[in-house]
Amino acid sequence: MTVGDHLRVFAGLPVVRFDPEAPGAGAGTAAPDEVAWRIEGDYGLKGSEIFPRFAELVDPARVAAVVIGDWGGGCAMSPTFMTEAAEFPRLKALFVGDLTFEEAEISWIEHANFAPIFKALPSLERFEVRGAAGLEIDPFESASLKTLRFESGGLPGKVVRAVAASDLPNLEHLDLWLGIDWYGGDATVDDLAPFLSGERFPSLRHLGLEDAEIQDDIAEAVAAAPVVARLESLSLAMGTLTDRGAEALLAGQPLTHLRKLDLHHHFLSEAMTARVRAALPDVEVDLSAGEDQDDEDPYDDPDDDEAAPYVAVSE
Repeated sequence: MTVGDHLRVFAGLPVVRFDPEAPGAGAGTAAPDEVAWRIEGDYGLKGSEIFPRFAELVDPARVAAVVIGDWGGGCAMSPTFMTEAAEFPRLKALFVGDLTFEEAEISWIEHANFAPIFKALPSLERFEVRGAAGLEIDPFESASLKTLRFESGGLPGKVVRAVAASDLPNLEHLDLWLGIDWYGGDATVDDLAPFLSGERFPSLRHLGLEDAEIQDDIAEAVAAAPVVARLESLSLAMGTLTDRGAEALLAGQPLTHLRKLDLHHHFLSEAMTARVRAALPDVEVDLSAGEDQDDEDPYDDPDDDEAAPYVAVSE
């Protein structure tokens, strides 16, 4: 799976590219809080000048959503530049790293430490980041954050552990694209234990532990995880899920209370697929994009006779 298009809608708002030369800075007659502002590094300005210029043309006190794109060379600008230029007291949604594969493959997108952003943006309810190269985050506190998503081909275990140690009492939606070890995705099932125990994030209603090369191991842990009982939706999609992981889910705690179970991009046999559907007749189960277990990983050594399941997003 590759990202071929920039976001067109974010946080329910149409994405508009900030243009210092256009009427309304590109939003036309729309108010600053009626669009999600896409800000990137190609305006004929120095990087340090872009957000000050944005703050001159768009009232930052009214901005509700920002999407940060390519800052040049496949890098996503550190959002601390934004908070150093102006205060955004009403900013509720921030996406960092909206780059397509033509700008940078997902595992090449460079980042920095995001920990300061949550102190600078106390109203932030939604934070999403694409890419994980150089990504760092310290445990943080936020009473406002409801959605947290990491899209990557390899999410470092230290990032997973930092999120698990954070104080997020109102977090409802968590997605972690764990990826593969080759691209830095070295998180273990033990790193996921704080999420699965149900002791963290009391408001959590959606959990996504996705795109993992240890997807079967995760499924086995999820099968007995206390947190599942309070979830409305669960995603173990995009990874290397085989019949072993699905068997654990079916043998584990009931999943019939879920509204949705997302297992798309899987390596289940036809018989197991039928069993999952039959066991969960009232649950919306996504079993699309099933892969034949004999299909070869496009990144495998062509001389290796043993093909293996592969994740949907890696490089």
